[in-house]
Amino acid sequence: MKRYRELLATRFVKSLIVSAFPARMAYGMIGLCIFFKVERETNSVAIAGLAIGLNGITGALTAGIRGSMLDRWGQRWPLRIFVPSYALLILTLNIMHSQNLILIVAFVLGMTAPPINISVRPLWIDIVPRSSLRTAYALDTVSMNTATVIGPILATTLSLSSRPEFALIVAAFSMALGGGALAIHPVSNAWIPEKKDKGQGNLIRNKAIQLLMLEGIFIGIGWGAFNVAIPSFATLEEVPWRTGWVLASLGIATVVGGIFGGLVSNKVSSLISWRRIYLIWAALTIPLAFTYPGWSMAILGAAIGLVSGAGQVFYFEVLEAVRPKGSQASSLGWIWTVEGTFMAFGSALGGWICQHYSPRYALGLTTSMTLVGLLVIFIGWQRFQPANKIPTVEEDLNAQLDSTSDQFRH
Repeated sequence: MKRYRELLATRFVKSLIVSAFPARMAYGMIGLCIFFKVERETNSVAIAGLAIGLNGITGALTAGIRGSMLDRWGQRWPLRIFVPSYALLILTLNIMHSQNLILIVAFVLGMTAPPINISVRPLWIDIVPRSSLRTAYALDTVSMNTATVIGPILATTLSLSSRPEFALIVAAFSMALGGGALAIHPVSNAWIPEKKDKGQGNLIRNKAIQLLMLEGIFIGIGWGAFNVAIPSFATLEEVPWRTGWVLASLGIATVVGGIFGGLVSNKVSSLISWRRIYLIWAALTIPLAFTYPGWSMAILGAAIGLVSGAGQVFYFEVLEAVRPKGSQASSLGWIWTVEGTFMAFGSALGGWICQHYSPRYALGLTTSMTLVGLLVIFIGWQRFQPANKIPTVEEDLNAQLDSTSDQFRH
């Protein structure tokens, strides 16, 4: 844990993590907040699901656009426009009772989602030396995954309380607090987008980015089906409360996995680490269809989460190594656009499979799509070679000096 202590002692690290966390928690809350609000107003689970779907698909489709805005104009004004707009729309949704108006606001809400995570990620390069970047990505991953665990619990607790309207109010306040703090953070304000190289091609034409998008298609479909298969399986077996066991074990383990990912030695390249972790992750999904909503599924979910949390750290490192210049935010944004869009499709497909066949077939789809994603990475191995480089002692020293200079400039 010495690496984390050293990282947290670095200027701006604590404030950056703390600033962004409430906004990340708001994202963890919003899906269930919308679901319970719509279900309460319409008495229809189908309409509630439609509202979440509209919000999710518009958020995914526009993620790349929001990332491109950051790479073009910086973070100051995009965040200062998106954050209050999003918070006000949440409050507007909270006072609405008309089904059609609620669906329209949920749709627009997705398009105005502030680019919190894709804003934070490129800031680490400015405030920590290259030798600490892996640990910084791990800390960032832990923050994101912790918010993903806490947010749904808080949303469910408030939505099912005697004052359910507080759920959306808390989500709006959290976004305003966290997004506002990030918008005025000195590192965010000082961040200057990279200049593209002369004659540099379009981001989408980059072969490594294309492969990551292709991998994202399969992962989106597979894990979109997983998100529906777990609650469907538990409900059909008349043990719906066990959904919480499974998702909690998966979420908590993902947080722990992220911590361990940051402790892996820098002497092992990010590409090698990612490939090894991906192989283990894919292998762990093979028994999914043979588990049952209970201890077997919870234990396997924890194992998958542990490996997945570590894998996210190396994924960010690989992406940073292979992305073209001038795409610090848009590279991840456009990948999330592809993955999120196909995750919505995967959820719809998974729901159809669960209804007409069995949740086990939907879980089998998760496994098969993960294995195809692994195949894509292995086939395109050579495209990711920039991530196979291990920094020399001299490069690390230069990076530390650059980071120190950046901190003085901020």
